Order: sequence, then C-alpha cells, then structure tokens
Amino acid sequence: MATDAAAPLTGVRVLDLTNVLAGPFACHQLAHLGAEVIKVEAVGRGDLARNLGADPELSEKGMGISFLAQNAGKRSLTLNLKDPRGKAALRRLVATADVLVENFRPGVMDRLGLGHAALKSENPQLIYCAISCFGQDGPWANRPAYDQIVQGASGVMSITGDAESAPLRVGYPLADTVGGLTAAMAICAALNAEERGAFIDVSMLEAVLATMGWVVSNWLVGGLAPAPQGNENPTSAPSGTFQCADAPINIAANKDEQWQALARHLGREDLLEAPAFATREDRKHNRFRLKAEIETVLATRSARDWARELNALGVPAGAVMSVPEILAHPQVAGRDFLARFEDAPGVGRPLELVRIGAMIDGRRPAVGTPPPALGADTRDILGELGYDETEIEAMCEEGVA
Repeated sequence: MATDAAAPLTGVRVLDLTNVLAGPFACHQLAHLGAEVIKVEAVGRGDLARNLGADPELSEKGMGISFLAQNAGKRSLTLNLKDPRGKAALRRLVATADVLVENFRPGVMDRLGLGHAALKSENPQLIYCAISCFGQDGPWANRPAYDQIVQGASGVMSITGDAESAPLRVGYPLADTVGGLTAAMAICAALNAEERGAFIDVSMLEAVLATMGWVVSNWLVGGLAPAPQGNENPTSAPSGTFQCADAPINIAANKDEQWQALARHLGREDLLEAPAFATREDRKHNRFRLKAEIETVLATRSARDWARELNALGVPAGAVMSVPEILAHPQVAGRDFLARFEDAPGVGRPLELVRIGAMIDGRRPAVGTPPPALGADTRDILGELGYDETEIEAMCEEGVA
C-alpha cells in the first residue's frame, strides 16, 4: 500500500506518557510525520504544561500555551496508573502500540510495574523510549532536574554570552528541545529495524553535548578550553554581529573572497593592505580592531540595506530580527510553516502553532487536529480497547479514567 510521503509514519501508534517539553516535543514530531499519538495523562491534572505559559486564563483552564505548543494532533486518554485497573488498561493499550515514550525519573515506571521489562511481555516488538535529564544510570541518574539545570551542567551556559555576561542561559529550552529531537530521531531509526523492540535511553545532557561538536572537539583534540565568545564567531573574522545605523547585523565573511568583497563594498580597500588583517589568523587575532573599522561604515546606513547588498555580493549577512518579525516575513509565512486551528477546545479563539522544520516532496508534514482537552478521547479509546459502556462509566466515576 502506498504511503503519503509527507506522512511516512502513518500506521504507527505512539503512546505518549510524557510531561512538559522534551517528551511531548518528541511525540509532536512523530505526530506531524503521520503517527497516531495517544497522550496518556494523569486523571484530574494531566500534563503539567497544561498549567504553564504566558496566558494565565488558558493555564487556569488546563490549556496553557506551553501545552498548546507541542500537543496538536494527539488524542488524550486519562488513566490512574496507580490503580490496578488503570495499569490493566495501559497494558491493553501497549499491546496495540508500536512505541511508548516516557520521561519520568529513572525507576518510576518499574515501581509502577510498567517498566520496559514488564511491558515487553505484553508486546515484544514495543519500542520503549525513556527520556531523562542524565540517562538511566550513572551517579546523577536520580537527580531532579529541568532544562536550565542541564544547560548549566553541559557547559552551554559557560560559553553563552561574553566575558562580562557569561554564564547565560540560552533563551529557549535548548536541552529539552534537543533531547526531544534526539528521541524522535532514535525512535524513527528503531522503527526501521528489521526486528523491533528496542529500549532507547535518551540523556538530555548527552544529547546537548553531542550537538556541541566543534566546541567539545576543540577541547578534546586541540586542547583549547571553550570560553564565551559573545556574538563573535571564533573560527573566523570578520564574522559576528556589527552595529548599523538602526539595528545590529550579522555578517559572516568566513572565506577570503567574502572578506575581500566586504572590504571593497564598504570602500575600505585599505584594510586589505593592512598587515594586521592579512590572513585569517591575523584577522582573528585583531578581530575587535577590525570590527571597529568596519562599523565606522556600517553605522551610516540601515541593517536591512546592508544585508540586501552584501548578500547580492555573496557575503552572508542578515539583520537581527525579533520572533514576530521573522514569523511575519514571507520567507516563513510563504512556506506553510504555521498551522491555524479555528476551533481549538478550551481556547475560545483561533490558534496558530508551528509545524515541523522540514518539507517532504514539497509539502509540509502537518497534523489535522488541535491540542486535545484533558481526557477528551478517554471513552473512545477505552471503547476501542474492548471495554463496554458499563465498564467505562465505572472507571470514570471511580477516578480510574
């Protein structure tokens, strides 16, 4: 049977037992790629992210912006996993699933009797993905942590900012997001295995370190201890952020020919003859002196004008933009990146959310439904699992579902 290229995971069922960000983000990527994602939430409270975000009214209603951001396209089932009947319902659901994702602290699922070994007996081909801050073993395995703790432990904060401002937290939950992407990638690989049934142990700490290849290798291979560089690119110069008449601009003249084109366009051919800037290493060593020389010209005009002209010459450049500015720009707005839901339950107004950052055969993978209200699909899913109306009603009345 032919599969929609923009929904390659069609037919895959994923159980999302995760909270807040790393796990929900991982499962959100899988949902966009066509997987059926059933979000299993605690009875009466659900995902903590339902109560987080910049809109207190939505948070109060259990549809906080932090939840809305990465739960579109999922179905919500509420179960009390401390009750034997709730555990039995999950086991029945596991028998129908391809993937289970959880981000409890290591050992929690085992103590519930729902760990990897227990669930493997229900479904030997189940791909079980456990996301945690530090991994399933090691001296830090049971430490409580969130994104910022991992950012600090990974060294990210130590190299973010400049000599005066570091250490600084990256301005969005980097560790959660990278951890979620790593989990989604590993799950997709495990789905492609000849024999399914892998146990995937995702450490957010290690996922972040894996993305720091140049920085880590400079230390491991070159013996250079990473240090905060601010907005300067330590591998080249002039390459970084420069001040124009109205706003900052990023310029990356990383090749010799780009540096030469930049100097000539600025009318500063004299810089090409200066011994202090003759080679890449010279320019790196004297980067702040070179930056000051360049900014004397850049400060005469707007960042957008300079960016347009420099890009036309093959010198990578771009104004530093805000989030609202880039979302409204035709480069993003014209590529079907945002989804709009006219009627999102519990929200009371149209809802716009981002899709995934890839197109497949010219189409943006997309989900068809907005984020679910807590437990919105509980009765339907239990019915699909073979529970009759009397059983479902009793489970709901008694707080099992």
